[in-house]
Amino acid sequence: MKALTFKRYGKSPEVGFAEVPRPTLEPDELLVEVHAAGVNPIDNVIPTGMFKPVLKFQLPATMGSDLAGIVIDVGSRVTRFKKGDAIFASLFDLGRGSIAEYAVVPESAAAPKPVNLDFVQAASIPMVGLTSWQALKERANLQPGQKVFIPAGSGGIGTFAIQLAKYFGAKVGTNTSTGNIPLVKSLGADEAIDYKQQAFEKVLRDYDVVLGTIRGDAVEKSVGILKRGGKIVSLIGPLDAAFARARGLNFVLRFVFGLMSRKIMRLARKRDVTYSFLFVRPDGTQLAEIGKLLESERIHPVIDKVFPFEQAKDALEYLAQGRAKGKVVVRIK
Repeated sequence: MKALTFKRYGKSPEVGFAEVPRPTLEPDELLVEVHAAGVNPIDNVIPTGMFKPVLKFQLPATMGSDLAGIVIDVGSRVTRFKKGDAIFASLFDLGRGSIAEYAVVPESAAAPKPVNLDFVQAASIPMVGLTSWQALKERANLQPGQKVFIPAGSGGIGTFAIQLAKYFGAKVGTNTSTGNIPLVKSLGADEAIDYKQQAFEKVLRDYDVVLGTIRGDAVEKSVGILKRGGKIVSLIGPLDAAFARARGLNFVLRFVFGLMSRKIMRLARKRDVTYSFLFVRPDGTQLAEIGKLLESERIHPVIDKVFPFEQAKDALEYLAQGRAKGKVVVRIK
């Protein structure tokens, strides 16, 4: 089958199309004909080797994490799905990819495709949906009336997380460029800051939760906008020792990750707030709950651009520019 792969880790990962064997089924898996694959910033990071100690791929590795498609075969222990079912799923952290003609999906990672979404729309959801759910609901325990700052509100995570936070009854602050202010407002943002005109840390105060989505010193700056007892849930790092322990990593990596997060941990303690790093996990049960929200139209996909399969590499390069308004998706069938 045809798949977009990378051959090695590092500065020259040799991303391109290759003919690879169609994956074989384990008893608890689904064989899926992929109709569309969503792309995410992490898809450009993985080939650099940054997460090599954590994410295990056999090279050459198929790229991508999100997919939507049709089940064409099921393993002997599968009970929730059958041939012909339309599903969507995230393959992140499973050592396999989605930008391919076929993919194998654990039953536990799959959910029924929302009936009101086409395959492209459905493929845009899994990573951003699960990340937002696990960060805001599980880790932050976001409550009605609380205030959450979601940076880069016009991006893939931002456009979904704003809507989910509003569904949870929270008040949402975000920042974006001048032209994207109307977009984030339409999604429910209560405070929308033009980052070209104002620095968020100079304007926002008394927030309960910060969703860390921007690299650089933005996470450190966000400490100052939190009230005492507030929470930072970072999606981009720095990685911390708690994450290393949860992954069962060795003492050396635990020590290294502890050093990496030492500055933010010190700042957090000084302000009496907490910091944690979130590594999203596939979860079909959560994805099914998200699917119900999509079917109820309480939340809707925001898609910037759709690329044909043969331009999948261009889709990743476009995403890397950091200007997408919502999600970027590859249409495979």
